[in-house]
Amino acid sequence: MSDDRANQFLTLIRRAQRGRLKVYLGYGPGVGKTTLMLQEGQRLKVDGIDIVIGVVETHGRAGTAKLVEGLEAVPRRISQYHGIAVDEMDLDALLARKPQVALVDELAHTNVPGSRNEKRYQDVDELLAAGIHVISTINVQHLESLYDTVEKQIGIRVRERIPDAVLAMADQVVNVDLAPEDLQKRLESGEIYPKDRIPSAMENYFKASNLEQLRELTLRELAAQIDFRRREVKSQEEVGTPDQIMVCLSSRGPNSARLLRFASRLAGRLNRTWYAVYVQTPTENPLTIDAATQRLLSETLTLANQLGAMVFTFTGADVAKTIIRFAKEYRVGHIVIGKPRPLPWWKRLIGRTSVAEQLISESSGATVVVVDVQGVADHSGEVAVPVPTQAPLHPPAKIAQIPVVTSSILQLLDASLITIWTEPITRNEALKQLVGTIAAKAPQISIEETIARLDARERQGSTFLNEGLALPHARIPGISAPMVALGLTHGGISDLEAPVPIHWVFLLLSPIGESKAHLHLLATAARIFHDRDLRRRLDDCLDPKSAYEEIFRKAE
Repeated sequence: MSDDRANQFLTLIRRAQRGRLKVYLGYGPGVGKTTLMLQEGQRLKVDGIDIVIGVVETHGRAGTAKLVEGLEAVPRRISQYHGIAVDEMDLDALLARKPQVALVDELAHTNVPGSRNEKRYQDVDELLAAGIHVISTINVQHLESLYDTVEKQIGIRVRERIPDAVLAMADQVVNVDLAPEDLQKRLESGEIYPKDRIPSAMENYFKASNLEQLRELTLRELAAQIDFRRREVKSQEEVGTPDQIMVCLSSRGPNSARLLRFASRLAGRLNRTWYAVYVQTPTENPLTIDAATQRLLSETLTLANQLGAMVFTFTGADVAKTIIRFAKEYRVGHIVIGKPRPLPWWKRLIGRTSVAEQLISESSGATVVVVDVQGVADHSGEVAVPVPTQAPLHPPAKIAQIPVVTSSILQLLDASLITIWTEPITRNEALKQLVGTIAAKAPQISIEETIARLDARERQGSTFLNEGLALPHARIPGISAPMVALGLTHGGISDLEAPVPIHWVFLLLSPIGESKAHLHLLATAARIFHDRDLRRRLDDCLDPKSAYEEIFRKAE
């Protein structure tokens, strides 16, 4: 018992090593986010907390400037951009100063080109990793998944945006609310903008209807954050992700960004892992498609990553079958796809159907959501088509019987099953070594036959993702329960071309005929190793024991 308590205390210490993030969330300029942040800063200073200002934008407001008085501020860094001097938060100076708490205004701010990080929220992530607590501010319209909604409802294209995951990782989110009428009075009295900007602001952004809609979005987002945290705690005691989301992408989708934002919001509401899947057909070979299409596809996959999706790319002539196979293998319960263009009559005449129609007809146990991406904003324009549930993918009555996922991984994995490569390694050699670590515990396993089965699975579609993560898996004879091994590649996989080098290889071998536990472990491994904080910590690990302790800490 004393050892258990000591381990629990060690876990608490390690958790405390990363800074905490508090965000004041509002629905527009002038509601009081920065004011409340600075007031809290003044209170913390009185309480003896070592607190400094990383960056605060007063926008010429006298009340805000007065609240800055008495608080230490790290001098800003001056950069030259096109002959203009631009001041930015000095991240290096702030890290060197290392206060207990830093006040960092405007989380969605874009740094001047040439800065170490493109966005301020990435600076904040470095501060948190260094153990510095951060208090920040943001308006709801800067969330990436709300871009289309805000454009449609307010008529504004928000240039500076952050991934929703940034707000989701905050330890505390505080809603800064103000009645629209009171906000308009602040504007008219000159508390927000100079007098020459007031008439234009009142006719545009600060119209009563706009403010009411933005306020509603903020309240809904806060409610979603509270619900997410409640279900996240509950999910620690239940099955991990039994009904995940996947969104189907195409290389020439004209509104893939809207489709991704819709899927991101859906996944957030359902508290599910979600995947972005692109199937490359023979006609879409990188050597044959034009540069504009390649650029569009690259931007789409990048946005999917920013929104928090696990990105998979497959090759295959039959798009629908590839999607259905993926859905079965990764426990997908909702398949999101854009509304297809009408097929020409002659294609109908010869029996051709769209991918969406094939999914509705051939998938089982999943819900296919066909989204009108031309007009979708939030959840308007969607058509949810429940697929007949004969032979469901995930029978609800049996889900509760599956063991808790994080515990299962901890039970299957130990330090002896973790391999760390400091130099680049080939895909085959990595798999051979990982299979060898499992075979050392289960001598009945044939390394050659297992490699052959892994290669056969790879031919169906690569499990080496462009997220820096590989999930090779196969069902093999000779074992009675799933077995796992983990490889950390500080040098990457040398013979694999990928936008992001592969740094983590999670190998899963399951008994032939096993399905539920196999899919369960795959889905959870994808979720666990998608955690940015865990990835960063594993990158610093030089021995298997410390790597296992980091995974244990994450699972706990």
